[in-house]
Amino acid sequence: MSRYRNLLLFTLLAAAWGSAFMAIKAGLAYIPPVLFAAFRYDVAGVLMLAYAFYATDDPIPRTRGQWTLVGIGATLLIAGYHTLLFIGETDPAVTSAAAAVIVSLSPVLTTGFARLFLPEERLTAAGIAGLFLGLVGVVILSNPDPENLLAGGAVAKLLIFGAAAAFALGSVLTRRVEAELPIETMEAWSMVGGALIMHVVSFGMGESLADVAWTVESLAALAYLSVVASALGFLIYFDLLERLGAIEINLVSYVAPVSAALAGWAVLAEVPTVHTVVGFFVIFVGFLLLKRRAIRAEVPRLRKMVSRP
Repeated sequence: MSRYRNLLLFTLLAAAWGSAFMAIKAGLAYIPPVLFAAFRYDVAGVLMLAYAFYATDDPIPRTRGQWTLVGIGATLLIAGYHTLLFIGETDPAVTSAAAAVIVSLSPVLTTGFARLFLPEERLTAAGIAGLFLGLVGVVILSNPDPENLLAGGAVAKLLIFGAAAAFALGSVLTRRVEAELPIETMEAWSMVGGALIMHVVSFGMGESLADVAWTVESLAALAYLSVVASALGFLIYFDLLERLGAIEINLVSYVAPVSAALAGWAVLAEVPTVHTVVGFFVIFVGFLLLKRRAIRAEVPRLRKMVSRP
């Protein structure tokens, strides 16, 4: 029963996070990008903060190290990632599936940054090949025109690549900080802080409430992103992280593009290109090369789980 429960939650998480790219695309027709991202985490931050007070014994960071964790989360995991992602998705040439595939590079980049900041953990030849394949996958997906590198959404896709890099770097830096904080508390305060940062960035970019069109569609997109993709999505993520571990939960990044493609096709009539599909598979192969040892170590446990009645 536990196996089916985990599979169901994993599928729901992949569906929620994958379809979030479609919701972002839909909402951007009515709300400026950075302001939209800030609104998302105004709501999600309050919900997660309430949950942190309910579920943990330490809902408020107290030490310098704990606030450092929150600062990294707010600037890189929330503000940096979502600012670049939302701006990148404003380009009509970037489909929901393409954005999801680029973001799926995060686990590959995380491994690369970990090796960079932890010199004792050197990459092997296969690891270097995996990292290289991940980057090649993004180039294939971007499909830049050599005669006009600014055409075809190439710049927007590079912005989304920057978003994935910001998330990966933030993930590594939080592991370097010698402080313990419940992940619910860290996420909640990071969301609140990230939302404040994005409001400042939004104001600096000249975005304002006057540019917002409050419609059924925009409110639905905001509600879906805030409640389903963020608040409920992270609650499922926390549960699965504890039950499955980091390796298996990382695979959500590689299932989410399927959900993104289906949602984009059903709601926005987006059709994934050949470059999107090929880029995804190249990135996934890069992930397998980088994580080959960890995946190999997981195989016996997975076989035991599958064979368990």
